[in-house]
Amino acid sequence: MNRRERARQVIKSQAKQVGRLAEKLDESFDHALDILFSCKGRVIVTGIGKSGIIARKITGTFNSTGTPSMFLHPSEGMHGDLGIVTPDDVVLILSKSGDTDELSQLIPPFKRLAVPIIGIVGNTDSPLAEKCDYVLNAGIDSEADEFNLVPTTSSTAELVLGDALAVVLLEMRGFSPEDFALRHPGGALGRRLLLQVSDLMHTGDEMPIVKESALTKDAIIEVSTKRLGVTIVVDDSGRLTGIFTDGDLRRTVEQGNDFLVKPVSKYMTQNPKTIPADSLVEKALSIMETHSITSLAVVDSDGKPTGLIHLHDILKRKVV
Repeated sequence: MNRRERARQVIKSQAKQVGRLAEKLDESFDHALDILFSCKGRVIVTGIGKSGIIARKITGTFNSTGTPSMFLHPSEGMHGDLGIVTPDDVVLILSKSGDTDELSQLIPPFKRLAVPIIGIVGNTDSPLAEKCDYVLNAGIDSEADEFNLVPTTSSTAELVLGDALAVVLLEMRGFSPEDFALRHPGGALGRRLLLQVSDLMHTGDEMPIVKESALTKDAIIEVSTKRLGVTIVVDDSGRLTGIFTDGDLRRTVEQGNDFLVKPVSKYMTQNPKTIPADSLVEKALSIMETHSITSLAVVDSDGKPTGLIHLHDILKRKVV
């Protein structure tokens, strides 16, 4: 058989069997959600072998979506790590067969702690399933390999049910993209949703600024010195009245040779686009893209500039 055709068979087989999981959801899923949602401690997720690997992934998904969780290795649990479990916790056990010694040995300690036990189990008639308070059916017809031996479809089924719990829980919690970003400050989404203009803007001596009465040649020096391709222009009260950019300079040169000794207010761009310091950098980027500009004056509630943010600063922080 063609290798790609065989791969297609594997994918289609797993997709078909995973799709059937939706039909197996019953009241146990609702009860499991209620217990997880009301959990005052953490969700202790455990499993052995390939189920253990999936358990680790589900733990990560829970943690990143507002459900504090911890993975417990069954063997390590029997040698001291059970100390992480408290009466305020909820246990989530993953097992294909439901008949694994390492997991079965954990049940009595869990029972003594009186923690709710939720199982994602491939065999709902197994000894482990019988000891769980609620069981989610992860049963499949067969694995993807021809010998029905390699944990493939069964692992996928466990993962999908874990994802289903996590997604419904995050919606029950009213979890927002901002909440997600708080847990992923190093990722692209975190940078987009957490970075504010105040975090990147140039202030103080770094901020290019001149008065309306300044000569154009002095404005050019300010643009050149601060190396941002622009200078902010203010009136005598310190309020923003315009900006003078490299583009304004090119257009000014075309008007004659005496522009250097005339006020920059004659050549500046009036009513420039601005943004408050507490705005998200993502919003600043959107304004720049919409108006095809590379910088924004940052102003306070009185219209006085407090900084300037440049496109290069945003790109350096990999917000896009």
